[in-house]
Amino acid sequence: MSLSTTTPIVDARDLTRIYPLGDSEVVGLNRVSLTIAPGELVVLKGNSGSGKSTLLSLLAGLDEPSAGTLTVAGYDLLNVSESEKNSYRREVVGMIFQAFNLLPTMTVMENVCLPALLAGKACAPTADRARELLDWLDMDTRRDHRPAQLSGGEMQRTAIARALINDPALILADEPTGNLDSRNGGRVIELLQELNRRWRRTVIIATHSNLADPCATHQVCLKDGAINDSTCAP
Repeated sequence: MSLSTTTPIVDARDLTRIYPLGDSEVVGLNRVSLTIAPGELVVLKGNSGSGKSTLLSLLAGLDEPSAGTLTVAGYDLLNVSESEKNSYRREVVGMIFQAFNLLPTMTVMENVCLPALLAGKACAPTADRARELLDWLDMDTRRDHRPAQLSGGEMQRTAIARALINDPALILADEPTGNLDSRNGGRVIELLQELNRRWRRTVIIATHSNLADPCATHQVCLKDGAINDSTCAP
């Protein structure tokens, strides 16, 4: 997906998400304003409950803001139809999760191809693209294996290939190294950095880890649902 290099890929203004909890409310995100240019690699830092995952869910179109505005890759996510939001989730964003979220009954190849097939893309070019991605990720010999036959690092590389199959402009990674040892975690960060530097994909990583800090174009630090730069201080 081609985007202007001068127009922000993410433009959030006073973005707020409040969850009802019985007779009270829980503030997941509190008036966050954020601009991210295409081609950046942004690391979201903060403790559990700081709002990192809430922000990623809003950016992914998986949740809806309670207030504020949010435009991502030209989509006004507060005022899109359900069909437009489905297209956005399939074509604009690629998600990488801590828990991998691979379908256990499908092979590596089938897991990677699934989002493209659900988006209506033809089988043959989808399979060609999946093979290219798996070759790049050193997973070419594991295409016919199921998730239970893979290591944690192999499952995460499969999830990265799946996130890239529709050529998204924005990659969102929620604690992508959380279930990996330091070696495999470092490899995943290297792959995300290559996506950013070589393929010019915008990458946003929410993490407790410091592994991605050296390759970040900048950090966004959250505390209690709000941006708080002091929490990034060493």
